[in-house]
Amino acid sequence: MSKGKILVADDEVSIRQIVEARLKMAGYEVVTAADGAEAVELVKSEQPSLIVLDIMMPKMDGLQVCREVRKNLTTPIIMLTAKGDVIDRIQALELGADDYVVKPFSPRELEARIKAVLRRIVTDGSKQSTIKVDTLSIDTGKRQVLRGEQKIKLTEMEFNLLELLASNPGRAYSRSEILHQVWGYRINQYSDTRVVDVHVSRLRSKLEKDPSDPELILTARGTGYMFQNYALNNE
Repeated sequence: MSKGKILVADDEVSIRQIVEARLKMAGYEVVTAADGAEAVELVKSEQPSLIVLDIMMPKMDGLQVCREVRKNLTTPIIMLTAKGDVIDRIQALELGADDYVVKPFSPRELEARIKAVLRRIVTDGSKQSTIKVDTLSIDTGKRQVLRGEQKIKLTEMEFNLLELLASNPGRAYSRSEILHQVWGYRINQYSDTRVVDVHVSRLRSKLEKDPSDPELILTARGTGYMFQNYALNNE
């Protein structure tokens, strides 16, 4: 039984072949694209469980593909970036990518990242609950967020981050803890915590009345982030 369908988009034939072989051995179904335009078409026709995108591709680069996908879909996206492309990395996260892997990378590392992301987006109906804070409603079973009657579209990892923080109001999490809990990295294994900061910024832009002065997702000075202690506020 397939663990899921993965789209791998990279203009380097050797990378596509190596990654495809590794993922197929791990039990995934794999489709590949040699350029960004082909990747967009395959996303529509194949409906993959997760997308691996190289940033530097012909016709459409990975950033353009990410932007196009995020217009309608919340499918997890892992970007492949060059070692020195820090700006591209941040831009990819701001556009809605869930994670990135820096080239050169080991196929084993990429497989581990894919496994971690997919493991955290499986819906478990037995754990269904609804968290309500003022007009905000977070349904963990349906993985859905509403502001009144309006549905707020979140990516899979954005929802996971929100669920972690909102399920533990008033509890401050360090960036390393968040990486471990949400992205599945061992603490101290993944030193670049900007992925957390960008995701928090994206959540605030979607949930806060004034993202520059957040009331829901708060900065815990010297620690990381926390959700407002709504349990106390509602007493």
